[in-house]
Amino acid sequence: MDRLVMLHNPLWKEVFRDEASAIHSVLGGNIIDVHHIGSTSIPDILAKPIIDILVEVSSLNKVDLQSTQMKAFGYEVMGAYGIEGRRYFRKTDVRGIRTHHVHIFVAESNHVERHLAFRDFLIAHPKKAQAYSQLKASLTRGGKASWDGYVDGKDPFIKATEIEALIWFRAKRLSSVSG
Repeated sequence: MDRLVMLHNPLWKEVFRDEASAIHSVLGGNIIDVHHIGSTSIPDILAKPIIDILVEVSSLNKVDLQSTQMKAFGYEVMGAYGIEGRRYFRKTDVRGIRTHHVHIFVAESNHVERHLAFRDFLIAHPKKAQAYSQLKASLTRGGKASWDGYVDGKDPFIKATEIEALIWFRAKRLSSVSG
């Protein structure tokens, strides 16, 4: 892999905020909310140093019309990229190293819920987060992992945890509404 996972960097939160602000300037009034997701949003776990950003919008059609502005801002326009109902953009720095992924969904999409549930669940359950971190370490040990091997190796953990996380997330939301 071009870059192995690394220890959590507290500056990633600031990098997210700066990029979220810039994305707001590009997509403007179409944005409902912007979230920092992925491993860089979870304290104390290993992460590939790519900032994942989830943007909730009112209209994907408007995003399609704004793709040129995202491209001018340095993003590669990837379309749905295998996930129906998503618009995906990725950014690399001047050295050609990937720095950001932007996942855009219509607000309240099931995809928004699953990403936020997974993130919040791992933050609230540090032992589960550490199990995920240890899995990442084992998948990248020695620097010989391929991107596909890394992604495929994490997939069973993510799918199983996502089910648990969604149950937890929905119960938490229900208790806050009824309480």
